[in-house]
Amino acid sequence: MKSISEQLSLIRRGAVELISEEELINKLKKGKPLRIKAGFDPTAPDLHLGHIVLLNKLRQFQELGDHVIFLVGDFTARIGDPSGRLSTRPLLSDAEIKKNVKTYEEQVFKILDRKKTEVRFNSEWLEKLGADGIVKMAGRYTVARMLERDDFAKRYKNEEPLSLHEFLYPLLQGWDSVVLKADVELGGTDQKFNLLVGRQFQREEGQAPQVVMTMPLLEGTDGVRKMSKSYGNYIGIDEPPKDIFGKIMSISDNLMWRYYELLSAKDLPEIAALKKSVEEGSRHPKTVKMDLAREMVSRFYSTKEALKAAAEFEAVFKSGALPEEIEECRFPASSKQVGLLTVMTQAGLTKSNGEARRLIEQGGVSVDQRKISDPQMQLPAEGECLIQVGKRKVKKIRFL
Repeated sequence: MKSISEQLSLIRRGAVELISEEELINKLKKGKPLRIKAGFDPTAPDLHLGHIVLLNKLRQFQELGDHVIFLVGDFTARIGDPSGRLSTRPLLSDAEIKKNVKTYEEQVFKILDRKKTEVRFNSEWLEKLGADGIVKMAGRYTVARMLERDDFAKRYKNEEPLSLHEFLYPLLQGWDSVVLKADVELGGTDQKFNLLVGRQFQREEGQAPQVVMTMPLLEGTDGVRKMSKSYGNYIGIDEPPKDIFGKIMSISDNLMWRYYELLSAKDLPEIAALKKSVEEGSRHPKTVKMDLAREMVSRFYSTKEALKAAAEFEAVFKSGALPEEIEECRFPASSKQVGLLTVMTQAGLTKSNGEARRLIEQGGVSVDQRKISDPQMQLPAEGECLIQVGKRKVKKIRFL
């Protein structure tokens, strides 16, 4: 059993805010396992490293002997969390939600201890509220209070659509905490308002209010915006090992340290020592980043897969070798020749013909391992060819 100070040191790691630390200390002093809650709405089919920030913290609580509740927001997903949004989320069908729930359950235990995790679905109690219960819940908060939220206030001021059902989301999330009798709830910094609603509802229901713990939003591979599939800057934990490895290697050296702090199992003194070795020049940042990439792939797959991904990365980036597995794209040909720009865009190698043209002019495109400089190049619409964009994107084009 760790001392309270040792527990606090682990709990504080990477956290932005604790509301309040004094309340958390009082809960820890009781010497009983805490009920730790974190909710995940299945609004997308897979989890990415941004989710791992919260999952890592849940795992740390498990290691401290606390009771972790992984809450699947299958009911709240029908609304969609408005936190940080500048527009209303599109509504998901029940079929989409059920499909996403299945993949969440498969992926989450790559991080959490299955035997120590209670998985709950908030449809279990929220569906039972009915119209009467939801109307009564809505009566607990005023529109003025809702507009204290920065995201709601901005959308209202800018005359952007703000649907009434979005006001229900923080109320329903708060009610989850009452039902689950949460001692601590985790969420991203954009979740603070929702988490505080839970504290209020618990007080009103005669429960000790939960401690609110906010974690930072992990920047994506672009190093600017939060990691999100919609931004195309995410690293999915279910992606092939070589893709996870390559994407981690693509982040900046500065961002690498943030990934280490929020994602790595290494302790903070060890990370500080690594950073110092890079600053002093005794270790190259690339080798340290490769250590991080291997650690992530090992966690989601295996050490064997991590070593294989590392070897392939080195081969591709050092010797210019092609990856072992290359995705094939079948391309229907309606004429004897087809433009390279068109093929690159339709095969998903570039987002537009304009981007394809720029990459060719910059010398970043090869056909059958031969550099191409002419954007107007026409490909024979027969057989197959390899198109490589940069060092990581390669596709086999098969003409039909």
